Amino acid sequence: MPSTQIRSLDLADEATADAVYRLGRAAYAVEAELIGFDGIPALAESLAEMRAHALNWVGAVSDGGDLAGFLAWEEAAGGAVCIDRLCVSPAWFRRGVASLLLRHALAELFPGRRVEVTTGAANAPAVSLYERLGFTRGPDFSPTPGLLMAAFTHQAAIPAPPTI
Repeated sequence: MPSTQIRSLDLADEATADAVYRLGRAAYAVEAELIGFDGIPALAESLAEMRAHALNWVGAVSDGGDLAGFLAWEEAAGGAVCIDRLCVSPAWFRRGVASLLLRHALAELFPGRRVEVTTGAANAPAVSLYERLGFTRGPDFSPTPGLLMAAFTHQAAIPAPPTI
């Protein structure tokens, strides 16, 4: 994979917000095809609506300054983290960007915390990614007719007690 760096993204910056918005729409359009459902909420939201979400954002940025992918999350009840979006630019598919972002998040952004995420149950690349990185699949659910979602949880390992 060409070199990328993980950086915090500030959606108050117009250029950053526009890049995130365009990348997200392109990635969700591919997911819509994969899962056979074009009603993904992020595909219908405006740039202003996307920016209004109270989310934390990080991106994988190439050496050339291109946004290769991003991850957005929010704090959940009980100290858990809920991943709201994990998107990769179609130009960067199959190059490890999603793995890089998710591994960084688990190790650096919320180590030791419970992490929750959902994806379309028919989104085989995403399902495979979460399973490969140690997420446990919970029951599938259908929030709206025609859409089956898979729920995943990553529970941080409990540290071993000190030896005496």
